[in-house]
Amino acid sequence: MSNILIIDDERAIRKTLGEILSYEGYKIDEASDGEEGLKRFREKTFDVVLCDIKMPKLDGLEFLDKAREANPDIPIIMISGHGTIETAVEAVKKGAFDYISKPPDLNRLLITLRNAMDKTSLVTETKVLKRKVSKVQEMIGDSPAIQRIKDTIEKVAPTEARVLITGENGVGKELVARWLHEKSNRAGGQLVEVNCAAIPSELIESELFGHEKGSFTSAIKQRIGKFEQASGGTLFLDEIGDMSLSAQAKVLRALQEGKITRVGGDKEISVDVRVVAATNKDLLREVEDKNFRLDLYHRLSVILIHVPSLNDRRDDIPQLVDKFLENICAEYGIAKKEIDKPALEALKEYNWTGNIRELRNVVERLVILSGKVIIKDDVINNVVPKS
Repeated sequence: MSNILIIDDERAIRKTLGEILSYEGYKIDEASDGEEGLKRFREKTFDVVLCDIKMPKLDGLEFLDKAREANPDIPIIMISGHGTIETAVEAVKKGAFDYISKPPDLNRLLITLRNAMDKTSLVTETKVLKRKVSKVQEMIGDSPAIQRIKDTIEKVAPTEARVLITGENGVGKELVARWLHEKSNRAGGQLVEVNCAAIPSELIESELFGHEKGSFTSAIKQRIGKFEQASGGTLFLDEIGDMSLSAQAKVLRALQEGKITRVGGDKEISVDVRVVAATNKDLLREVEDKNFRLDLYHRLSVILIHVPSLNDRRDDIPQLVDKFLENICAEYGIAKKEIDKPALEALKEYNWTGNIRELRNVVERLVILSGKVIIKDDVINNVVPKS
């Protein structure tokens, strides 16, 4: 149900509009002057605002200025019984969605409201789509460790050197891989991702190298593997420490010779792939335990990039929180919430076992459960585990 805020100092007008729009299925909030209307506007998210122009305390045009500063995406329709063409033009110039004279024509009012609702939906959809089509998220943080990673990416990305990215779960290893591809000479090609931990060991070879029709029971047609898909681009092997030894041997051969053979086939296929790998494991220890090939480790680790845990870069938390607040509030179609300094300090002191991924989840939880300003008590009540 769409929420509409009606701001008018005439009680009869508020009542009449409220009854009509409630009958049409809208949820109505009312305010008797501009100041009360601005307070409600800042406290709650509305789909459309109907606002009178001539009001005590804060007139409609002043409300319009302040409301658009708080959230420029919510359509505001100005209504007035004392308006002139000049007033209407001024209101539209200031950003009003439309201007309607009193008494409003019911059909025009309902059509204008529907158009305003459509605009709200389009604005929200556009923001979501922009985030989806954006190639790479920004790498947030100014800590020395993050700056070193950025500098390394700038130097390494334009080369063909293979890169091994290490770090705990949730620290942003995939983001580093995406930036390496984006800044490389292969950016015009595909970045193909394979999560080695998510694929059963008996299927990993088919996933990486493809298979021929009939090569095993469920192989009802030929399949192109990830190495071929990534030819001319970058292949990102995430969680490579979980790859089976037999698949490791074939990956090693592909890296050495630039050729692969599909499962069940005997034809060698040339591939032009830059491999970037990532792991949360200590691969040298895995080598000692005979779970990982030393020769493959050396092939992959021409350049080593270690992504620090969030606990090792706590000074970046305010920037990360600010960015997450911006993105999450936009996704929910609400004005960006603020967070006060004590709340930020509480987040900086928290033990982030899930790193960046956990922080984003926590910020989303705070956006949902907190008021317009997130305070320390919100963090204590909704983030810190109860003992």
